[in-house]
Amino acid sequence: MTDKTRFDPEIDRVGQMLADAARSVILPFFRDPNLGADNKLAAGYDPVTEADRAAERAMRDILQTERPDDAILGEEYGTKPGTSGLTWVLDPIDGTRGFVSGAPTWGVLIALGDAQGPFYGIVDQPYIGERFIGHPEGATLTGPQGSGPIKTRAPRALAEATVFTTFPEVDTPQDAVAFNAVASKARLTRYGMDCYAYALIAAGQIDLVIEARLAPYDIQAPIALIHAAGGIVTNWEGGPAHDGGRAIAAANPEIHAEAIALLQGAMQS
Repeated sequence: MTDKTRFDPEIDRVGQMLADAARSVILPFFRDPNLGADNKLAAGYDPVTEADRAAERAMRDILQTERPDDAILGEEYGTKPGTSGLTWVLDPIDGTRGFVSGAPTWGVLIALGDAQGPFYGIVDQPYIGERFIGHPEGATLTGPQGSGPIKTRAPRALAEATVFTTFPEVDTPQDAVAFNAVASKARLTRYGMDCYAYALIAAGQIDLVIEARLAPYDIQAPIALIHAAGGIVTNWEGGPAHDGGRAIAAANPEIHAEAIALLQGAMQS
């Protein structure tokens, strides 16, 4: 039985293997002028590339060898049942729109959890060379400037905060109104960072990420990372967010509570 309150070197060994494999597969495709992309949507644009598919296949192959009893949930190849009670949740490229645009804000998302949610997570940015890892004993960043522990920002008023979301429209018109109720009171609002925005919360750079229409593989690695760094991630009602939907990630409980109150007030008006 995995002890979710302690760092598990074996889980971390496998997690790092997955991230290394995804890096090596994806990087040759990035900024390749011949990169093609298929569109998942009949209306709109949601691209998937061979880099997405190849990276997930590489990670699944490792898990089949190293952790055959664990389940897998991946964006490109769905669910593989397991018997251990643990599930690896994989998003080989979170932010494929950014990837096909040549922007280095996409990332590889890897999480491990159970029915109660994720307790180990990696957000890896291969091109920049940054790897954010969260586990029950804390969070770390390894990158061009070295390696060390990271933690979220101390409490500050929303008027002094920075808030991110990926899409300006958020999701529905009502969701956009709720997001703007928070963003209008923040010092700075930024858009389009995909999973890298969650890593910035864990690294103590920003205060809030508010998003909607998420899948489990979009949010589980950020949840584990941000919780490990001292932050909080919930849905817009303050409940668990690991099944996706609408999520708010905050650097601390104080700014989380302030933002939740504004979201709820806007949703109920």
